[in-house]
Amino acid sequence: MGAVRHNARLLCSVASPASLCAVVKADGYGHGALSVARAALEGGAACLAVATVEEGLALREGGVAAPVLLLSEPPEGAMGEVVSSGITPTLYSPAGVRSAQQAAAAAGRRAPVQVKVDTGMHRVGADPSELEQVLEAVASAPNLEYSALWTHLAVADGDSEEDRRFTEKQLRLFAELRLRAAAFGAPPPMAHAANSAATFCFPESRLDLVRCGIALYGLAPSRATEKAVAALARTAGPAGEGLLPAMSLRAQVSHVRRLEAGERPSYGRLYELAAPSVVATVPLGYADGVPRRYFTEGGSVLVGGHRRPLAGSVTMDQIVVDCDGEAEVAVGDEVVLIGEQGGERLTAWDWADVLGTIGYEVLTSIGARVPRVVVDSGRDRGSR
Repeated sequence: MGAVRHNARLLCSVASPASLCAVVKADGYGHGALSVARAALEGGAACLAVATVEEGLALREGGVAAPVLLLSEPPEGAMGEVVSSGITPTLYSPAGVRSAQQAAAAAGRRAPVQVKVDTGMHRVGADPSELEQVLEAVASAPNLEYSALWTHLAVADGDSEEDRRFTEKQLRLFAELRLRAAAFGAPPPMAHAANSAATFCFPESRLDLVRCGIALYGLAPSRATEKAVAALARTAGPAGEGLLPAMSLRAQVSHVRRLEAGERPSYGRLYELAAPSVVATVPLGYADGVPRRYFTEGGSVLVGGHRRPLAGSVTMDQIVVDCDGEAEVAVGDEVVLIGEQGGERLTAWDWADVLGTIGYEVLTSIGARVPRVVVDSGRDRGSR
């Protein structure tokens, strides 16, 4: 949690005078939403964001009282719970506005809402041609309080000139839409567009608020942004530390076998030991977030401070690791899948490179049965 607090403070510093919205959807990107939410707020985040109604309710049930933004328009049947729990819904359709008004009126309260406009992501959000209709519906709803207009950037983490031009195009359109909204009588009280990548790479995107997810957990948004993120983070962060990864994924050796050359461990017998070797079994499998492709694409883990390849197919509950014939490995020895050991390091982006995916997917794919051990060293608490 010290790393999360540190990263939140760093992001506040980078974004200032804009505020930080800490994105804790998908169970805090696999880290544990409640713990991350508390640490992010301690680090200076002004509010939180989630993807589903259930995620927002879980924060409230966990005692989190800070503002929570629901990043998509909730279904009509869930709007009552959203409003009664003090969660701020995102709206982008007249039907969503009607549903929110009915729920707020039934609750006898004036509910804050935010409006999202689609500037090029084409996932959710009001079409620019329909924005005036949605804003007029919000303005005419007596129980709704229009609190922000926002959009989402599709390729702020890209490295091509085309990506940069498209992001700049989105930002220009969003600026035009804010002016148009003001012209027809609905100036946004707050505007936000920046995700983690834009916060670091497009200063003009920071506006009133930045919504940061992956950077809060200590990872750059993409391989393409790593250098830019690291350079600015070191400048903005205390002691020049930059972003600090919050998660490590560790296990213990559960069984050890010494096998002869030519043996083929695990299902399918797909890996032949080239020489006599110590093979360690580790109780994590594809049900826990270690994809079968991590073996076929040449993934490794850390044992005894060395990178060791998998020695056969990933099974549902276990992996086997080729630890070399000279290695001293025993039951109970630590195995690091993500994190540091003996000067070596494996990151979620290292996994992503092997798997042909992104660091986000690696973190959020870690299964629910893997225990989350929350460690709080007190790092940076009370020092700022």
